[in-house]
Amino acid sequence: MMNVVPHPYDTLIPPGYVNLMGLIKKSTVNGPGCRAVVWVQGCDRACPGCFNPASWPFEINQLVSIEEIVETVLSEPSHEGITFSGGEPFWQAPALAEVARRIKAAGLNVMSFTGFTLEALQRQDAPTGAADLLAQLDLLIDGPYVQTQAIHDPTSPVSSRNQRVRVLNSALRDRITWASDQIEIHVLKDGSRIVTGYLGSLDPDGSWGRKIP
Repeated sequence: MMNVVPHPYDTLIPPGYVNLMGLIKKSTVNGPGCRAVVWVQGCDRACPGCFNPASWPFEINQLVSIEEIVETVLSEPSHEGITFSGGEPFWQAPALAEVARRIKAAGLNVMSFTGFTLEALQRQDAPTGAADLLAQLDLLIDGPYVQTQAIHDPTSPVSSRNQRVRVLNSALRDRITWASDQIEIHVLKDGSRIVTGYLGSLDPDGSWGRKIP
């Protein structure tokens, strides 16, 4: 009998929604070109040196509909695609696969980070919906962040040496040009900020959306 990994959110997130840690537009350090970035809420790895420890708890943070996410991404004409990060995107694979389908139907590309390896996501005991999300991805950065293998190189697209860039769409093979060792600061309408890129956890305590003084 197939042993499927239990889904931590099975009874918490209503169908058609994603539980987000945050979302920004117009990032250039989270994949090729200008793109939207979605950070999902929930991860059980607790990696030392994690960029976003506030994303670990499996609790409801921001429930946002698939329709609203897609509309937000497509509302910015400079976007080339969307990147899923977290948290662990594959714990919300079914909903993110639907987001990805709609984004790709509009001609954009889709990328995801994951703490799983590609091989683990291809096994029968992978998280629910993993195969559906993988089928929609153009690029995948797989493997957990390992602090002892950290890379501090302005030309590296990954943050630790164990991670790999998996090109799932050959059209993007020559687009691996972003660098993880860069930082962007996005100031939101309410005055809060999102810091993304290398060590993009917003603040030393890992808080999310702290007001700029």
